Formats: sequence, structure tokens, C-alpha cells
Amino acid sequence: MSTSSVLYDHPGPRARVRNRVLSVVFGIGVAVLLWWIYSKFDEAGQWEAALWKPFTEPATWTQFILPGLWATLKAAAVGMVLSLAFGIIFAVGRLSDHWWISVPAGAVVEFFRAVPLLLMIFFVFYGVPFLIQGPVSAFWAVVIGLTLYNGSVLAEAFRAGIRSVPGGQSEAAYAIGMRKSQVMQLILIPQAARAMLPIIVSQLVVLLKDTALGYIVAYPELLQRGVNDLAANKGNIVAAAMVAAVIYIVINSLLTALAGWLDRRSRARGFRMPRQTRRDLAPDSAPGGGSTVTEPQG
Repeated sequence: MSTSSVLYDHPGPRARVRNRVLSVVFGIGVAVLLWWIYSKFDEAGQWEAALWKPFTEPATWTQFILPGLWATLKAAAVGMVLSLAFGIIFAVGRLSDHWWISVPAGAVVEFFRAVPLLLMIFFVFYGVPFLIQGPVSAFWAVVIGLTLYNGSVLAEAFRAGIRSVPGGQSEAAYAIGMRKSQVMQLILIPQAARAMLPIIVSQLVVLLKDTALGYIVAYPELLQRGVNDLAANKGNIVAAAMVAAVIYIVINSLLTALAGWLDRRSRARGFRMPRQTRRDLAPDSAPGGGSTVTEPQG
């Protein structure tokens, strides 16, 4: 007999009517809110054609929006790769059996999770040059700040994902002679990454949006070039902000869709054990292709 609990009850006739009424009321409320916002912008003259005309001119895109978008994507791409590497390394470090590895790794993760990202970017750009006796570019100040903060958050996500993998899998791997590094690389980390994919994607979306904090060091990302600089030349700050918001929404939606596709593909293929591990687990073959496993007698 199944002992699974019921997680969802289909609504009855009264509940369906109530849900429809609430949906209609909520929809009307949203429509009223949108109309109120539209009317207030209209009263301020923010819908005038002159404010939106610059977006029909190629120069607006080639001089302001596209260069800012390229700078945003470049910093985000490098930051994502480094953050994932940082997260995996420090997650494994925190799970180490040696205290002289796990304790410093934990201290680094907790420190950079606690420090505001804006402060880290500011310090890397203005403070690190005193330590290295040389300048730090705005690009690397933004990337390093993004890597340290988001990598620390991802390290905790990976650590939780690794701990969520059933312990029997690790025990089986150790039983066939695999080292801890092999267990991490071949069994735990791939499964943890797949299990924590929604959290990883959410953090990468945050990372992409956090590139806008590069304005503190005058990094020419989308917010700086596509909103501040464009509005300074065209006087259309609200219109420019709306266009930039739409671009951010499109990019983040594409990133989320890509993550969903990867998740569906990995689930369809399933977890495949590396060839060498499969050979280690396979029973020895007897001459003539038979298995050496002996059937119990009696």
C-alpha cells in the first residue's frame, strides 16, 4: 500500500469559483496599476516621440548601447567561468578532511560572502594598486569582485549539493579502490552540479545584473553607456532605462532557457559513469565470455 502523502488536492467547485474570482480581481488590479504608471509617465511627457526617436537612429546603438552590452557580456562571461571554478575549488576545500585546508577555505568563503560587492570592486580598483605597485583596469576590478562574491555563494551551493548525494555512492566508490579526488571528480561533483542547477543559474543571473555596479569604477557597461551616457546626450533617462531593462530581461531569459535545455538534456541522458569506472565495476570475464560469479549451491 502506498504511504506517500497527498501534496496537492484538486479544487472542488467552490474552490474553482473562488480561484477564478481571485484571478479576475488580481488581473484587474495589475491592469489598473499599469494604467496608473502609464498615465503618470504620460503626464510627465515621457512618452513623447522626441524622447524615443534616438532609438531609431543607428548611432545610438553603435555608439552607446551595443558597446555597453558587449562590455557587460564580456565581464559577465569571464566572471561566470571564474566564479564556477572558484566555487568548485572552495567547496571541495571546505569538505576536505584536513583542517588546515577546510578552515582557511571556510574563512575565505564566509569573508567574501559578507563583504558587499560594491565595496570589493571599489577596493580592487583603488586599493590593490598600492599592493602591487601598478594599476588595475576597470574590467578586472569588476571581474575580480564578481568572482569573489558570486564564487563564494556558489561554493556554498556546491557544498550543499555534494552533501545531498547519497552516501552509499561514495562508499561504493571507495570500496572498489577509488581515491577521494576520483570520487569528487567522477561521482559527487557532476551529480551536485546537476542537482543544484537552478541555484547556479539564479546566481549567474545575479552576476550578470551585478555588472552594472561597474559604474563605480567607470567601467563602460550597459548601464553606464546605454543609460547614463546616452541620457546625458539625449536627455531621455527614463526611455533609456526602459530599453536597458528590456535588454537585461531578454539576456537573462535566454540564460534561463539555456539552463533549462541543459537540465532536460542531462536528465534525458542520465548520469553516465566514465568508461574506466565501468570497467572497474564490471565482473571479471571467464574464458569463453562467461562470468566468474559462482551460483550458490543447494
